[in-house]
Amino acid sequence: MSLEIIHSIILVFSIALAFVFSKTPLADYDLQISALLFIALFLGKRFLKDRSRLLESVVFTLIILIIINTTGGLSSQFFFLIYFLLFSLSLLLEPVISITTTLTLVIFFLMSVPENQEIKDILPIFSLAFLTPFAMFLGQELKKNEKLKKSLAKNETETFLFLSLILKNHLKSIQEAIEDFMGDHELHKIKKHTREMERLIEKFEKNS
Repeated sequence: MSLEIIHSIILVFSIALAFVFSKTPLADYDLQISALLFIALFLGKRFLKDRSRLLESVVFTLIILIIINTTGGLSSQFFFLIYFLLFSLSLLLEPVISITTTLTLVIFFLMSVPENQEIKDILPIFSLAFLTPFAMFLGQELKKNEKLKKSLAKNETETFLFLSLILKNHLKSIQEAIEDFMGDHELHKIKKHTREMERLIEKFEKNS
């Protein structure tokens, strides 16, 4: 099972949990539970370090949806936080996560809409679909930049190894030949190492 599918399943479960939570008596303790989630996030980042992105995504999703659902749902003054959530998930995890999250949010919000609701009251739900492409685009650009940085770092390492291990040895041999220069034999060695250095440089440039 791919990482994207696993993350999508976890986030769908988190969204469902947040909507169910708002229908339970625990909704009266939303601030306390949000505080506990922040503490869990702090501890998780401390121990998980580089692997804490999924934890951040789950905690942010739970907190934002709990706040929105306990303050009026679609009519909540904090509904705009979902827009930031979509962009955050796309940047923290895989870009395709924004599509999964949007579809899940639209379904759950439509299920929670009271009967005889006016169209204007459910427009915020459909506004999520218009933001999804932008969130996905930003996520893709971030992933491209991360791959580019890794590629540049790899090239720098290879260049350093090339210069330090290969060219350095040839330069040392040339220097020894110059110091011990007695005639044609040393001159031949200098030319040989010079041609070899030139060949290695050309080969390295082609492979880079």
